[in-house]
Amino acid sequence: MTVTADASPILASLELAGERGGDLTAAVYANMFAARPELEPLFVMDTDGAVRGEMLARAFEAIVDFVGKRSYADHLIGAEATNHDGYNVPREAFSAFFGFIRDEVQNACGDGWTDEMDQAWRRLLADLERYIAAPA
Repeated sequence: MTVTADASPILASLELAGERGGDLTAAVYANMFAARPELEPLFVMDTDGAVRGEMLARAFEAIVDFVGKRSYADHLIGAEATNHDGYNVPREAFSAFFGFIRDEVQNACGDGWTDEMDQAWRRLLADLERYIAAPA
């Protein structure tokens, strides 16, 4: 499979966010819990944030593969949406997680966020939604 046209702006946004914002875990989850407070109790056992950090790291890896070669991410995302059904996480909430990631990447990029990045992320989120909405 070939690399998507959106790979360059997505990867550039992730690199810039990493340089400017560092670890985005706390911000992503704070915003998710503010918007979706019913999800916070699912993390009650994650007292040190390790699970959240691991989940976010896997999501970033999946995004990179998804806009790249799609060696595994398309299947992983669908499968993880199904796994999260077992945790009573609605698929639209699972999908929204990627939107919270985008929001914090954008915040971290600050004035480095471009229209090209914005459009690429919009297309990425729409594409991800198709994999999440359809049961694996």
